[in-house]
Amino acid sequence: MEFRMLGPLEAWHGSARLPLGDQQQRFVLVVLLLHANRPVSTEKLTEIVWGGNPERRNLVRGYINKLRKALQGTDVVIETTPTGYLLRVDDDQLDTVRFDRLRAEAEAARADDPRLAIALLRAAVDLWRGRFLEDIDHDRIGGTEVMSPDDSYYDAVGDLAELELDAGDHRSVRDRLRPVVRTDPARQKHAALLMRALIANGDRTEAGRVFHATEAALAEQGWEPGPQLRKLAARAERGEPTSSLPSREGGFTGRDAELAVVEAAAATPGERRAVWVGGAPGVGKTGLAVEAAHRLRHRFPDGQLLVRLNGYTPNVSPMTVSDALDQLLGELGVPLEQIPASVNRKFTLYQTELYGTRTLVVLDNAHSPEQVRSLLPEESGCFAIVTSRRVGEPDTGAHLRLLELPPEDAFALFRALAGPLRLRGRSAEVAGVVKRCGYMPMQIRLAAALFRRHDRWPLEHLLRQLEDSGPWPATGDGADGAAVRVSYQQLDAAQRELFRLFGHLPGPDLDVAGAAALAARDVPGVRAVLDDLHEVCLLEEVAPERYRMLDPLKEFAAAEPSPTTPTERVDALLRLLDFYLVGLAGAVGAAYPFDRAHLPAVHRTSWVVPSFDDQRQATAWIAAERDNLVAAIRWAAERELPGHVWRLAVLIWRHFHTTSRFEDWVETMELAWATVRAVPEEEHGRAHVLLRLATAYDRLGRLEEASELATRALPVWRGLGDELGEADALSMLAISQMQLGRHTEAIGHFEAALEKFERCGDRRGQAHALSMLGVLGEERGELDLALRRHRAAVPLLRAVDHRQGLAHALNNLGTVQQRLGLADEALDAHLEAHDLAVELGDDCLAAYALNYTANVHRSRGRVAEAVHYHERARAAAADVANTDLRTRLFLDRAATAQAGGDRSGALHAYRAALDLAAGAGNRGHGARAHHGVARALHALGQHTKAAEHWDAAEAEFVALGQPEADEVRAEHAGLTCACR
Repeated sequence: MEFRMLGPLEAWHGSARLPLGDQQQRFVLVVLLLHANRPVSTEKLTEIVWGGNPERRNLVRGYINKLRKALQGTDVVIETTPTGYLLRVDDDQLDTVRFDRLRAEAEAARADDPRLAIALLRAAVDLWRGRFLEDIDHDRIGGTEVMSPDDSYYDAVGDLAELELDAGDHRSVRDRLRPVVRTDPARQKHAALLMRALIANGDRTEAGRVFHATEAALAEQGWEPGPQLRKLAARAERGEPTSSLPSREGGFTGRDAELAVVEAAAATPGERRAVWVGGAPGVGKTGLAVEAAHRLRHRFPDGQLLVRLNGYTPNVSPMTVSDALDQLLGELGVPLEQIPASVNRKFTLYQTELYGTRTLVVLDNAHSPEQVRSLLPEESGCFAIVTSRRVGEPDTGAHLRLLELPPEDAFALFRALAGPLRLRGRSAEVAGVVKRCGYMPMQIRLAAALFRRHDRWPLEHLLRQLEDSGPWPATGDGADGAAVRVSYQQLDAAQRELFRLFGHLPGPDLDVAGAAALAARDVPGVRAVLDDLHEVCLLEEVAPERYRMLDPLKEFAAAEPSPTTPTERVDALLRLLDFYLVGLAGAVGAAYPFDRAHLPAVHRTSWVVPSFDDQRQATAWIAAERDNLVAAIRWAAERELPGHVWRLAVLIWRHFHTTSRFEDWVETMELAWATVRAVPEEEHGRAHVLLRLATAYDRLGRLEEASELATRALPVWRGLGDELGEADALSMLAISQMQLGRHTEAIGHFEAALEKFERCGDRRGQAHALSMLGVLGEERGELDLALRRHRAAVPLLRAVDHRQGLAHALNNLGTVQQRLGLADEALDAHLEAHDLAVELGDDCLAAYALNYTANVHRSRGRVAEAVHYHERARAAAADVANTDLRTRLFLDRAATAQAGGDRSGALHAYRAALDLAAGAGNRGHGARAHHGVARALHALGQHTKAAEHWDAAEAEFVALGQPEADEVRAEHAGLTCACR
């Protein structure tokens, strides 16, 4: 006998379906089934089925007798007990109980036997024929007391899909999930699983349709798709998942036991799965990690990332955690403009991007466990491989220490790389070669490359060269570097020179144009030299026409003295600095054309001058060379080259500003200031550095320091007679003064700056000054004046195509229009600003626009729409490090909560805004937050607490000279409660 409730109610005896009578009789049976093996009284049956109607009590016995007759001949009985009726059944006779048991067994088997778990979950899911008791009115069998297992079905389907995807059964997932997602497209987890199955099955178009259907369903509920869905949509659009793995090393040999350790760690369930591969330089740590990562690609289909941490790279500082997170986030598809400034927020965004994915991360050449802890994925579906010369710690994963290759594997590696034909009958000589290479993979690869290139050499000659080469003790790992020495000796003069110079590079890599400048050679000639060095494995090509040198080789190269001139290295690196300086000046001018008049003059010339056809090409060059540029600034600062240091730092500030790389921005500017502050002839450098360091401090909320630096910059610009620089300094000073609540001073500085910008013909500067004067006019209640200034700023920004500035100006314009009752015009302004922000990939701007759009809706009494846009603004700003934005979001969300009657929500948001404003020293925001807290506390009846906030708000508005002071005073005076 079997009762089925996972769908329409049915009872089966063998292959026969039993008739269960009319609806009333079926209701009684369901109540008994829901209380199986427990007595149910007549009163309770009457209460549940007929709402306690006493006239129906006498019907119970009749329906019980009919059910007994229907079940006659089966092994199920309905017993009469002293307290009512009891339906006695075995657990296996109820499909609901079987379903729960199968799910529990599957969960227990999931880790050790995924195939068994799949079979059990398939059996559980197959029990469902529709919604739970879909032909029964639930109000007639217990109403809200009936716990529907429908959600458990969706959980089981999701768990089964995950296991089937792991097993590669994409079609089963697709066919099972299509009706589920079609019925309820807002279920993000199931939509994501279906998209994964479709993508794996090659149906990217259908995966895109699933995303758009889910996006639309979520939008109706006021939500947006989560990061996993967005990443899958991007994969559906572009095809292959992200992978920054280099190609596998040719001839990879041996290491079977070590690879088994890595694969076992990858298969072990649990949080923070990782393996730490340690060992001496040249032992093949990176090669093993790359080989393992390629072998594991099927386990981690959502992406395979590799970051070189430069832990032991000569002349290069270890990559900071912040920079590593930047690179990882970029490879995960996060636009540079959307990467937050603080390390904590980057970490949160990184883990969010990994959530729900199966991604493999290779962290190559780590300096210490501290460098990698924040880079290890926390998502249980992800895995990390770390390589380092150091030993890891217990919390950084399973440890694996690489030693030199066993002799037989070293023999096999050389044979695979050199080619077997020339090695026949030469086993003793091959054994001698690999022994002379210390059984180290890097040395063996160099020896094999040398042997392949010299196809007339007998093996005995190679062995003799290795034996006669003499030691080169730069390895520090017990091997003497014979293969490197022999390879170096076979190079011609130009190749040797470039090899030596690569050993002194301040940055991690070099492109062909940079190498030409470094070596003072023409580009075609140096390209051929680089190709030769790459051919014999002395350089790696990390991107088209961009090369790096392995750390052990870089140590070798740096230790080799120049045979020509003792200044070879210094002369070459000065040429490289000039290349970076000239190239960066051209790139910045092309990428940010509205800044050209503000750029410092470049005092050097370059052997090679990069050219840029458009903004995209220029910004791509800056991004590609960013790490090299920062390293060059550090190198020049250490050698007291102020002209290079401050110009490079000042030229790259806009890139750091637009990509929110505040650590690099502040570090390079502070290095520049330390270099130029005491050099009398670097007055221009001091002026530029003070101005841009003030800008960085302002963005970080260090307002007093920003004001002090801008104040110091102003007389320096005046002394130079540079009116445009003076206008920039006045603007910067005005911005910090405005945020500190010194509005009168700010207005004076902006007006002076506007006059100078007009004389210089700088339309971007004019627009900025006009827009900020409009903001100050709004603060002072001069709305008509503010409107005129914003309307004057917008066309100037359109003319110079400064879209980021235009979006800010449109938002400022819209806020004034909203306050003047021009709601439709305000919405148009904010929507255009939002479109520009999305086009630019600027989450900060998008959040401002969405928030101001919410304010317009609130002003028109549309609170629900306002809440919707506030939530979108909060989502857009989740990873943006901008104190002003966060404070405004809290202030405006609080006002909307208050308008909707949510007093507690308003109080919470106003207090959050007050904390942020106090931390940043922003008095205007602080005054509004005090006013909001006072109102919220008053509405909640907490009048004594409110009193101090009424007083604080009035005092701050009075000090700022803002019209809100009179409003607060009048509102406060009209109260008759303890707020007074």
